[in-house]
Amino acid sequence: MVETGCASGSAATHQYLPTSDAPESAVLVGVNSLKSLSLASVAMLAACGGGAPSGMSSVDGTAAAYQPLLGSPRPAAMAQSGRAVPVPPTADEFMNWAENAFSVHFPGRSTTQVSGALAYRFYPQTGNYVGVLGSDVLVLGPPTGNKVVTVGMLADFADQIAASGPVTKITEQEAARFLLQAQFSSSDAEIASVQQKGFALWLQEQHALARSQSAWDWLVAQGYSVVDINEYVFAQYPGDFAGWYQIMGAPDAVRQRAALALSEIFVISLNNLSGIDWPSFCIANHWDILCANAFGNYRTLLEQITLSPAMGAYLNTRGNRKEDPISGRLPDENYAREVMQLFSIGLNQLNLDGTAKLSSTGQPLDSYTQADVSNLARVFTGYNTITTLPKSVSPKPPNNKLEHVETARIPMVLDAGQHSPLQKSFLGVTIPANTSGQDSLKTALDTLFNHPNVGPFLGRQMIQRLVTSNPSAAYVARVASAFNSNPQGVRGDLGHMFRTILLDSEARGLAGLASPEFGKLREPMVRIAQWARTFKLRSVYGNWKVFNAINANQAQDSLAQSPLQAPSVFNFFRPGYVPPSTALATSKATAPEFQIVNESTTSSYINYLQNIVYNGYVSADPTLPHVVTRTPDQINAIVYVPVLVPDYSVELAIAHDTQALVKRLNLLLCADQLSPATIQFIVKALATDKLTVNSSADFKRIHVARAIMFVMCCAEYLVQK
Repeated sequence: MVETGCASGSAATHQYLPTSDAPESAVLVGVNSLKSLSLASVAMLAACGGGAPSGMSSVDGTAAAYQPLLGSPRPAAMAQSGRAVPVPPTADEFMNWAENAFSVHFPGRSTTQVSGALAYRFYPQTGNYVGVLGSDVLVLGPPTGNKVVTVGMLADFADQIAASGPVTKITEQEAARFLLQAQFSSSDAEIASVQQKGFALWLQEQHALARSQSAWDWLVAQGYSVVDINEYVFAQYPGDFAGWYQIMGAPDAVRQRAALALSEIFVISLNNLSGIDWPSFCIANHWDILCANAFGNYRTLLEQITLSPAMGAYLNTRGNRKEDPISGRLPDENYAREVMQLFSIGLNQLNLDGTAKLSSTGQPLDSYTQADVSNLARVFTGYNTITTLPKSVSPKPPNNKLEHVETARIPMVLDAGQHSPLQKSFLGVTIPANTSGQDSLKTALDTLFNHPNVGPFLGRQMIQRLVTSNPSAAYVARVASAFNSNPQGVRGDLGHMFRTILLDSEARGLAGLASPEFGKLREPMVRIAQWARTFKLRSVYGNWKVFNAINANQAQDSLAQSPLQAPSVFNFFRPGYVPPSTALATSKATAPEFQIVNESTTSSYINYLQNIVYNGYVSADPTLPHVVTRTPDQINAIVYVPVLVPDYSVELAIAHDTQALVKRLNLLLCADQLSPATIQFIVKALATDKLTVNSSADFKRIHVARAIMFVMCCAEYLVQK
């Protein structure tokens, strides 16, 4: 590393910059080298050998090397000629132009990233960076000796950019693709917004949005915290309603999508919270913790999850007592094992790129031992839900005493008398005997948080949930590096990690569209959430009565997934799942979502979609918040009423133009990724309806529903790229 002075008053006076020319070193070290300036990756426009417009300064006399690239100062020349001075370009316009004009140094279309006032791009093929800080253009890369150089101001390049013609903009297809990865759905307005603002700024604005109504507050607003004859205190279905509302209708869709991804790592299942009071509120609080910390810090998230009443009930830390040498009782090891295996470091020691570290015999190295589990379990003793809140009595026989609803939300408290006083040695750390429970917990969570496995372990799974099932090692390394240090040097910044995932060149580049190894199978619950948001699903009565979609009693209509209803702590599928006897197995490519794909779930998804796509969701009790028990005769007499209704007004207006209808659905649902052959097949099938502009409104709605069905059931939709 070398110390250098920055060449502009807009930059910090001292930066620590990488000296290695290796691409991996540039991306891992170069990012950190500029963090005090928020230059997580300032790029190397000067790598092109660029010139020095007016006001240019440099480091170690390198300015002259840039003259051929950027030319002489233009504003003064234009003023002398009497011509109007072009409007200074935006940061994206400038960097797009640089990519077009100097593709040798800035190959491909890199994604703009934003950190404070800095916008920048990085080019791993060349190790070059380009950035705009305020109005200053900054460059960095091997040809500059990995030193930051200010090559001028945006206005200095206005004439050259204007003379070069239109700069490539983000297309509708690129915007829609980005939206379908960043959240659940895309709309005309959102596509236009991404095109206008760029990926990074749009995403930064979404991350900055205030949290919408919490799942807990939604349940309270619906009346589910009331103690009455309906016994919501034991009911699970309100938790289903709240979960589906969050992913279908909550306005902060980017946060909700991140929370759903996190919920498949930090798994708690509503289905396994039976036998406790207020299970729906327990799961709502779990969801709220995920949402509140989705763009916060992993260390905070880990502690809040650890002490949550839901996790205490789910993985047995609630009421976990210290060892008893007389009876032979030992602390429960469930949470100690899963917090390591599933929530933080995984089974094997990992390299930064997510590949396993190997022993001298070529075998993966374990990341922890049974002794680590047993010792760590002592840390999680003595915790229980709060007991000081007033209880109530159920009005329904046998008139059970009921816990206060807040016991489902207040973090578990420590009973020091039940905390193990023994020494606790795990993962190379020793907590001395008789250390307090609070201090033991802090040391344990700090140890897990700082373990080198966390970045690649968590990062790879987040890439799988949002972008591609089998990410490259380099992609994982970049995301793990983002977890390890954000531009300010902070470890565990989940917002920075998510932005890195979505703005990475592998996520935004076009190469993946043509690669059979890139992309992911859309999860069933994400497909339904996409349909709901794309077509503005509205709850007529505000109660969002969508039940658990994993319906064992009606397997033919099961979705095989439902939010917060995983069958076990191992989620619906395993991150390392490779479909056996497939082409993917030959290359050992992971494809987790295929673990829940079989003949039954394939057909049941189609049935589930068919049941809702025309009229939406229906209910026999549209205005009642509770479930009504009926006799067989009463069931046969049920009249169902729509309670959640999609808005197809735009689609109905063009229903008679089948080509236009399918084109619209292709963009919004598939980011224009349907092949011409598939489009032709769907259009031909819909043509059999012989719909005209004069067809009835009902028939037009049937036609639109069929078009949506055809699109959402075809392979090119199901595989998201």
